[in-house]
Amino acid sequence: MPPSTKQSLAFAPDVAAELARWLTHLGAERRMSPKTLEAYQRDAGQFLAFLAQHQGRAPSLKDLAKLTTQDVRAFMAARRAAGIGSRSLMRGLAGARSFARFLERNGKGKVAALTAVRAPKVSKTLPKPLAAKAARQLTETDLRAGEERAPWILARDAAALALLYGSGLRISEALSLTIGDVATAEKSGALIVAGKGGKSRMVPVLSQVVDLIKQYLLLRPLKLAGNAPLFVGARGGPLSPRILQLTMERLRGALGLPATATPHALRHSFATHLLARGGDLRAIQELLGHASLSTTQIYTEVDTDRLLEVYRSAHPRA
Repeated sequence: MPPSTKQSLAFAPDVAAELARWLTHLGAERRMSPKTLEAYQRDAGQFLAFLAQHQGRAPSLKDLAKLTTQDVRAFMAARRAAGIGSRSLMRGLAGARSFARFLERNGKGKVAALTAVRAPKVSKTLPKPLAAKAARQLTETDLRAGEERAPWILARDAAALALLYGSGLRISEALSLTIGDVATAEKSGALIVAGKGGKSRMVPVLSQVVDLIKQYLLLRPLKLAGNAPLFVGARGGPLSPRILQLTMERLRGALGLPATATPHALRHSFATHLLARGGDLRAIQELLGHASLSTTQIYTEVDTDRLLEVYRSAHPRA
C-alpha cells in the first residue's frame, strides 16, 4: 500500500522506501487487514507530515534518529490544537512507534524520542452488554409486525442478530458468511469464520439460530448458489452493516433499550453472559478471536460491575 502523492511530499526518499517496506511487512507477515494498514499508514504519515512542517524539510532517516522529546511533544500539542482526543492521539503515536520499531529492527536507526514520551491517558470505557432477556427478544419478528416490510427481510434481520448474539460474531464476520457455510453449520454445529487479519476460527452455532437462518432462506425470494452471500439486501446484493444498525435502532425503541444497544453490543453480551455462567476466560478468548487475553479480560470487569450493582440494589444495608 504505497503512500498517497500528497503524503509522499513529506517523506525523504529513504523514509518513503522504508515506509513502503513497513506496510508490506504489516500486511504480509503480521496479516493485518487492509483497513488496519490504511490506519497505520495514515497515522505514521501524519507524524512525518508534521515533522516536515515543523523542521522545514522532509525528514530523512538521519533526521528521525535525531528527534528530541520536544519534537514529539510539539506533534502532540499540534494534534490537540486540531481537536484530536486522547484515544485518537494515542493511536496516532502507536502507528509512528510501530514504524520506528521496524526501522530499529532493520538497522535503519533508533527513534528514541518516540518511546521516551509517555502516551496520553485514555479513560477506559467498559462494554455495555444487554440483559439476556433483551438479547433474546431482538430475534422475535413479532416486535416488528407493524412495519411495512417483506416477511423475508424481517426473518433475515432476526437471523443475523441471533447469530451475532448466539456465536459472538463481529458484524463483518456475520455478513461475510455464505449459504454454503450454513450447510456446514447444520451438520457440525459450528462455523468457520474469517476474523481480523484473515485469521480463521471455529465458533459454535445454536440449533435455534440455525432454525432462524433456515426459515429466512425459505422465505427469501432469491435462490442463489452455495458460494453466494448468506445475508443479502432487498436488491440481492450483500447486506450492508448499516441496515442491521438501523434495525437495532428500531428495536431499541420497541424494547426501551439505551443507545448503547448496537449490533456490536450483542457480541459483548455473548461474552459477558458466558462469563456469568462460569465460562472459561481462555475459551471465551478463542471464541471471540481475540489475539490477547488482556482484551478478553475486560469482560471480567463488566461482570464485577454487574455483581456490585446487584449487591447495592438488593442488600438491606447497602
